[in-house]
Formats: sequence, structure tokens, C-alpha cells
Amino acid sequence: MRPPPRWARRGLLAPAIVLLTVAVLVTLPGWLVLAAAVSPLLPGKFRPLRVLWVVVVALVLESTVLVVLYWYWVLSGFGAALRTPFFQRRHYQLVGWYLGVLYREAVRVLRLRIEIEGPHPDEYLNRPLVVCSRHAGPGDSFMLVHALVNWYAREPRIVLAEKLQWDPALDVVLNRLPNRFIRGGGAVLQRRIAELANALDHDDAFLIFPEGGNFTERRRLAAIERLRRRGMEDMARRSEAMRNVLAPRPGGLTAALAAAPEADVVWVAHSGLDQLYTLADVWWALPLDQTVRMRWWRVPVDEVPRTEDEQVEWLYQWWERIDGWIDDVRRAG
Repeated sequence: MRPPPRWARRGLLAPAIVLLTVAVLVTLPGWLVLAAAVSPLLPGKFRPLRVLWVVVVALVLESTVLVVLYWYWVLSGFGAALRTPFFQRRHYQLVGWYLGVLYREAVRVLRLRIEIEGPHPDEYLNRPLVVCSRHAGPGDSFMLVHALVNWYAREPRIVLAEKLQWDPALDVVLNRLPNRFIRGGGAVLQRRIAELANALDHDDAFLIFPEGGNFTERRRLAAIERLRRRGMEDMARRSEAMRNVLAPRPGGLTAALAAAPEADVVWVAHSGLDQLYTLADVWWALPLDQTVRMRWWRVPVDEVPRTEDEQVEWLYQWWERIDGWIDDVRRAG
């Protein structure tokens, strides 16, 4: 569903979130009593209380970010200086704080354990990065951006689905930073990607999801069929052999590499939150009590293929490697 126009998002949705947060906090004692009363009647350990706490934390964080963003707008001369390096850095720090608090609460309340394999963050210093990641739900995407901002000290640039602007805080902060909300694909998407990946500096990371959407079996089969309709039988067969990922779409990656020829490339695989796409999924899984594993591989710029055909083959080889890594993780339990 397309988000409403900007005036409605900023003038109606954002104030509504703040008012909702105030209402929830004022009535919180009643919600706590109700959640505690129904907890013994539902499966899972204190499931209603856990969900209530996550909702309260999310609302408080959302409203706090909106208030700070409004204050930044005033301090910047009512928006005149928002694009200056000083205010851009303040916005990235705000994003890092938001993700850090949400991460700590998710780990504590949902009982998650995070394990990351790969090069030490110091190996990425002073190098622009193009980061290519598997797309397996909002939980994994959140973990990836949190890692980039708070562990790898990066300022990510992301191409996002237009519908994410329904979230008022994401709408405001990400539109003020070098990101792009888009609808559709094809040449328009590739042009937006090239614009965003251009002129990466030493602490930038351009983040791209070559699958183009979250993994589901239906989307996997549809992507294979799309390749066959285009006469790409070899790619279709290779995609059929990959059971845990969607067939990658190479156009975005080749556009990013052409716009950022000086960047190292980082490949990211993850496993652990694959089946959590909606609030209902989270509800039935609580408490999660599981380990989320992430694997990072860094390829120096001088090892990155330069022709488009080589880059497409390279992408498929890496996607096959990521698919195999996910199989290994799942077999290991």
C-alpha cells in the first residue's frame, strides 16, 4: 500500500504516534495488570508481558526520535541547514542510538543470542563499502543496519521500499539522510541505485539486497519462473538448486559497482530470524530463545570483477555460497 502524501505523514501520522505513546504510558498500569492476568492462560513464558514491553519500548523510541528530529529541524534554521555535515552526523548518531536501544531490549526480552563471523571491524577502516546481503525479513535487516552503524561505524546508504514511509520516524530521518524510497524496479531503480552509490567516502556503506524482497517459497518459485520466461535457463537451473535464497537480480549490483568502482564489496549471510515477517509470527514464536548467526566476507576492490557479465556470474557464485552456508548452519542446529 502506498503511503499518504508527505503533508499527511508529517502533519497527521507523526503527531498521532506521539499522542498514542502518551496514552499508552498513562494507562500502562492497567495494561500491565491485564497482561499479567492473561499470561498464565496463554502458551509461552510471559508472552503478553514480553509483547507489551516491546510495544512500549518501540513507541517510546519512535516518539523520542520524532521529538528530537523536530528539534533538529528548528535548530537547523527550520530545515535550511539539515544537509550540512554537522546535522547529517547528528542524524546518524540518532539512528545509532535508536537501533542500539532497540537491539539491547530485543536481545534481553526476546532472549536472543547474536553471533557474527568474519573479518574484524578494524579491517574495514577508511574504505568505502558496497554491502550485499540476503533479505530474510525485517528482523535480519534491522540487525544488519544496527551492525553497520554501531559495530562497524558506518553511515549506510539504502534503497528502501516506498511503503516503509508509513513509519513516521523512518520517514523523517531516512529522507533527511542519503537514502531513496522507491516503488517498482527496472531502469528507474538502477538509476536511483547509481545515484546513491556515487561518491562513497571512507565511512560510507551502500547497502543492497540483490533478491529485491524477503524470502518466501512462493517468491522463490516466481523468480525461477521469471528467469525461464526470459530465456535464462542456466540461471533458472542454478536458482532451483538454491533452496534458502531467491534468485538474485544483478541489475542493482552492477549499477552500484559501476558508480562506486573504488569500493570494497562485503557479502552478508544470516540465519535465525528467517520466519519472522509479521507481528503474528513474533507472537507465536515468543520467547524466541535462539541464536542469530551472521557471516561477513570482505572482497578487496582489486578482486572485484569489472565487466558486467563477470559481475553477474560472480553474484551467482556468491549466492550459491551463501545458500550453502545457511544449509550448514541449519544442519549444525
